[in-house]
Amino acid sequence: MMRGRSARFAVVLATLFAAHEVGDQWVQTHRQATSKGGRGDQQRAGQAACARHVATMTATKALMLGVASAVTGVKLPVGRTAAALAVDAASHYWADRRYTLAGLADRLGKGEYYRLGAPREGRDDNPTIGTGAYALDQAWHAAWLWVAALVVAAGDEAA
Repeated sequence: MMRGRSARFAVVLATLFAAHEVGDQWVQTHRQATSKGGRGDQQRAGQAACARHVATMTATKALMLGVASAVTGVKLPVGRTAAALAVDAASHYWADRRYTLAGLADRLGKGEYYRLGAPREGRDDNPTIGTGAYALDQAWHAAWLWVAALVVAAGDEAA
C-alpha cells in the first residue's frame, strides 16, 4: 500500500489530469474557447475569456481534489495544494493565450508542428482539435499538472 508522499502524488496527479480534461472539454464555454487567444482589438476580451476559463478550470480541479481526498483518505496539505493550483492556473493562462505557446514553439523549432492542421491563409479548411497546436497545448498542461502534483506531494502532510 502506498503511503505519504507517494500516495499523495499519485492521487493528485490522477485527479488533476482528469479534472483538466473535464475543465478543458466540458466546463469551458464555447465563447471562452474561441475568444481566449484574442489579440489586437480583441486583447482585453481574450484576456477576460482566458481568465474566466482558468477560474472555472481551477475550481473544477479544487472540487475534484476535495472529492478524491475524501474518498481515498489521502490528506492534501491546504497551503501546498493552493500553491499548486496557483502555479497550474498561471501556466494554464499563459499557454491558453495562444500566442505565448506559439512563440515558445517557434523558438524551440516546433513552429511547423504547432501549425500542423491549422487552416491555411485565406481558406476555410475546417480545422479540428487534432492540430499540432492542440497537441502541444495539452502536453504543456500535462507537464504542469505533474509539477503541481510534485508541489502537493513535497514535505509533510501538516504543511
